[in-house]
Amino acid sequence: MKVLIVEDDAVHRAFLRDVLAHTLPGCELLEAENGLKGERLAREHDPAAVVVDLQMPERTGVDMARAVWRERPATSIMFWSNYADEAYVRGVSRIVPPGAAYGYVLKSASEERLALALRGVFLEGQCVIDREIRTLQQRSADRSGSFTDVEYEILTDLALGLTDRVIAERRGISLRSVQNRLQQIYDKLGVYDAERGAEVFNLRMRAVSLALSRKLLNRGGLEQAEAELQLWLARPR
Repeated sequence: MKVLIVEDDAVHRAFLRDVLAHTLPGCELLEAENGLKGERLAREHDPAAVVVDLQMPERTGVDMARAVWRERPATSIMFWSNYADEAYVRGVSRIVPPGAAYGYVLKSASEERLALALRGVFLEGQCVIDREIRTLQQRSADRSGSFTDVEYEILTDLALGLTDRVIAERRGISLRSVQNRLQQIYDKLGVYDAERGAEVFNLRMRAVSLALSRKLLNRGGLEQAEAELQLWLARPR
């Protein structure tokens, strides 16, 4: 089995190399220090499995995984990261092809836990999500209510500064539907909780601020969303 390691930190790469060699004896290991090189090696060598960091220079792990899955949807991918933000978890879940085996394990996990996850994803074709990540997702849901995919997309569009009309056009829904969902977003985030509410806050900016503070949005996710927005704006009309 060919396994590609994509990690910008040399110490972490060495750790992954040792764990993989012990967990999957006989596997052929390839290594890349950034997402661009990782994407190129995946295209050249067609590995069956990939372990990738989420945040790297030049290209994020999500961007690289999207490119790999676009060409080889059967590839098993393990995301290995310091980050358990809901924004990262949603970003990963949005790009997983139907039936693909994948995992999301924190770098704080023990070597034993990482090895079990690697076996589960790469050998058994399972989907393995770190328990701590699931716990953080639940805490986020308890704080702000569970966002639907459409509500989360609209929340992201708010952070990008789009108007209601443009959001409606982009998401293929009516203007009234956008406005109704904005009210639901405000309710779930507690935008109206403060005394005098709209008299004190710009509700759109307040929603974005609360979403960032609760790690529903983050820089990496917004950078990717901005790139997707530019592609949408550049499409033929």
